[in-house]
Amino acid sequence: MIDFTIPAELAVERDRVRQFVIDKIVPFERDPRLTSHGPTDELRQELVELARAEKLLTVQAPEALGGRGLTHIEQAVIYEAAGWSTLGPVAMNCAAPDEGNMFLLSKIANPDQVEHHLAPAVAGHRRTVFAMTEPDGAGSDPGQLATAATFDGENFTINGRKWLITGANGAKTWIIMAKVAPNPYLPEGPTLFLTDGDQPGIVIERTMNTMDRNYVGGHGVVRFDDLVLPKSALLGETGQALRYAQLRLAPARLTHCMRWLGAAERSQSIAVDYAKTRTAFGKTIGEHQGVSFMLADNEIALHQCRLTIWHACWLMDNGDKARHESSVAKAFVSEELFKVADRCVQVLGGIGISDETVVEMIFRDMRAFRLYDGPTEVHKYAIGRKVLRGS
Repeated sequence: MIDFTIPAELAVERDRVRQFVIDKIVPFERDPRLTSHGPTDELRQELVELARAEKLLTVQAPEALGGRGLTHIEQAVIYEAAGWSTLGPVAMNCAAPDEGNMFLLSKIANPDQVEHHLAPAVAGHRRTVFAMTEPDGAGSDPGQLATAATFDGENFTINGRKWLITGANGAKTWIIMAKVAPNPYLPEGPTLFLTDGDQPGIVIERTMNTMDRNYVGGHGVVRFDDLVLPKSALLGETGQALRYAQLRLAPARLTHCMRWLGAAERSQSIAVDYAKTRTAFGKTIGEHQGVSFMLADNEIALHQCRLTIWHACWLMDNGDKARHESSVAKAFVSEELFKVADRCVQVLGGIGISDETVVEMIFRDMRAFRLYDGPTEVHKYAIGRKVLRGS
C-alpha cells in the first residue's frame, strides 16, 4: 500500500523542530562566529547545547547510544525541518560529515571504538572527519586512492595528502582511507583507519577558501607524514574500505537532500513574502506572470524533490540498499533545488544578491551541494549504466 500520511506524532515533532530552528537558531545567522570557513567550534558548541536542552540532539542515533533510532523516512521529515537554517543541522548534530560518519561507525566500529569515538560524537562532544579525497588521487573515483599504508606486523605507517576534508580543523575523530601495501600479515587494498585527531603525523596545511560556509571548520588540506597507527586503529577489515564507504554513501546522499530541501523551502518562503509586498508597474510583482511562474516552478520542484527523497527512504526502510534510487535522488534533487534557489534570487532582485536575506548564502551553499557525495555527472553515469543493463 502507498501511504503518504505523516503520522501525527511525527508531524508534531517536525513542527517542534522547525519552531526551534526559527526561534533559537536563526538569530545566530548574523553571529560573527559564522565565518567564511563555516561556524566556529565555539558557535557549534553553543548551538549544540540549545538542541540538547530541547532534547533534539542527535535524534537519528541508535537508541542504545541515546538517540531515537529514526527510520530513514522519519529522518527525511525531521531533517527537512532542521534545514530551515543551515545552522539547524549543526545544532542538532545531524550535519555532514558527522551524521554520515556516525552512521558508518554504528555499523562497523568495534565496542572499544564505539566507546571512544562514536558515543562522544553522538553526545556532541567531538566532531569527526572522513579523509578520502585527494588532489591527485581519490575523489569521484575512489579507486585512484594514492595515500599509502605500510604494515610491519604491529603498526601501520600512513603517508599521503588529502584535500577538501570537511571539518578537519579541530576534529577529534578521524576516519582515514589509505591503501594498505602488500605485506605478509594482512590483506592489501583500500582500508579505513580510525584515530584521534591529535596524533603526530596528521598535519593540517591550511583551510581552503570555498564558496560555501555551512560546515564547521571549513574544508582542509591535510598531509599524513609518517602517521603511525596500531593495528587496533583498523576500522573493519583491511581491503574493505570501498565496500564500507558504500554503507555510508547511499544514506548520506539522501540526508544532504533532506537538509537542503529545508533550506530551499526557506528561500521560497522569503521570495513569496517579497512577491506579495514589492510593487512594480502598478501591482505587486507576484501578480506579474513572470514572477508567479517562477514561484510555481519552485513549488513543483519542492514537491517532486520531497517525493523522490521519500521513495528512496521508503526502499531503505524496507531493506533495499537503494543505491540506484539514492543516486537518482542526489542527481535530481541537487540540480532542482539549485534552480529553486536561483529563481528565488531572481524574484528578490537586487536584495537577492545581497546579505539582506539568507537567500544569497543558501544559493552559494546550494551550488556546492551539487558536488557533495559525488557530482551529478558521476551519479548520472551510474544511473545510465544501470539503464543500459536493463536491471
